[in-house]
Amino acid sequence: MSTLTCGFIGLGLIGGSIAKALKLCLPDIRLIAYDINTASLELAKKEKVIDQICPAIDDSFRACDYIFLCAPVSHNAENLLTLKVLLSPDTILTDVGSVKTGIHKQIEELHLQSQFIGGHPMAGSERFGYQNAKASLLENAYYILTPSDEVPSEKVEVYRKLVETMGAIPLVLSYGEHDYVTAAISHLPHVIAASLVNVVKSFDSKDGIMKMIAAGGFKDITRIASSSPEMWQQICLTNAENISKLLRTYMQYLGVIADYIDDHKKDSLYNFFDTARNYRESFISAPSGPIKAEYVFTIDIADKPGAIAAIASLLAMHDVSIKNIGINHNRELAEGALRIEFYSQDMLAKAEEIMTEHGYKIHTR
Repeated sequence: MSTLTCGFIGLGLIGGSIAKALKLCLPDIRLIAYDINTASLELAKKEKVIDQICPAIDDSFRACDYIFLCAPVSHNAENLLTLKVLLSPDTILTDVGSVKTGIHKQIEELHLQSQFIGGHPMAGSERFGYQNAKASLLENAYYILTPSDEVPSEKVEVYRKLVETMGAIPLVLSYGEHDYVTAAISHLPHVIAASLVNVVKSFDSKDGIMKMIAAGGFKDITRIASSSPEMWQQICLTNAENISKLLRTYMQYLGVIADYIDDHKKDSLYNFFDTARNYRESFISAPSGPIKAEYVFTIDIADKPGAIAAIASLLAMHDVSIKNIGINHNRELAEGALRIEFYSQDMLAKAEEIMTEHGYKIHTR
């Protein structure tokens, strides 16, 4: 059986994470890559993630079983034109863009429908670039596939299994459905987050009091505003109809909430927050998907040297592994000075019991 070969055109955060996941799960796989950022390629080669650096989109890509289009969406048309004369008829083309209609139209214009399976890993970070790529980015993340109608079903199934091998959860949708869904749950939130940050910026005082005391809630819901401006500019332009429609609906919804507040409609306000809380909690309890349950408590500790080390040592003595630990610098959203996250519900329960027995006060959400 021949070695599976995959080519990458663009090796940023998502392309790099896919490459790392493939290399981790399939050590014998052969990966080649081209990117205008040669530093990223050199780093990937040094880390032994890719096997060959390509100076251009050249004959090296003829041998690929899969080619991942991971460059900015605006470059797809040019890259596809170059690739068309190089493609083996057995090669499957895929991409990682968060908007699918444009790439599918380009594929149709080039008559490459029988070789194209659109892809969108529902994973990412507010950071970008290969230096921030990691294989774990894809773990338990939905990976949406939008195959062209002409692609043989057996090839879609093989690719679906490859996505599973990377640790992601494949989900097949039409490209139109994909663009509407992602406009609602991905694109609109980024627009809103950036808008909130800009609103605070415009109303902040000269000495930056708002920025200085921006607390947990504001930072949590605006974290994604740190994402690549170029990428989100392109997303808004390529999925404009869906985003605009949902944004205008959202603006009307905000107007209704503003009326509730102006009119002191306490029952309506309660139902507004209660409905949102219940629906959001249903995300957390989902057994699979990109939003996973968190096993967390916060704990009161004395402000003195060694306090955190004492807690970590106590848990370690009882074989309780800590996934993450951090100090609450403010108390807007949670009680307790120290936030500790665990790997499972069992570990959380065991830690609660241990800390309570030793006189610590803990707070659960």
